[in-house]
Amino acid sequence: MTREPRLEVEYCTQCRWLLRAAWTAQELLTTFTTDLGEVALVPGTGGVFEVRLDGETLWSRKEQNGFPEIAALKRLVRDRIDPDRDLGHSDRR
Repeated sequence: MTREPRLEVEYCTQCRWLLRAAWTAQELLTTFTTDLGEVALVPGTGGVFEVRLDGETLWSRKEQNGFPEIAALKRLVRDRIDPDRDLGHSDRR
């Protein structure tokens, strides 16, 4: 059974980015405690680091030329699951 919304963090095992992926997932789970139905860590290869929400890519390391700032990533998630939510300090740019 899949709970929604489903957030995926796909990370490169060759690059050893598991800790970064786990930290990203932890930060999003801490912020969106009851808003996310599921968070999955998805092992990949080839330098991949992507964050997807219900299949929609929110962040791609290859497309955005780097890793996301966590505040920016929280805003991207918020904008899709609860646009009126105040993220406090994460909303300050």
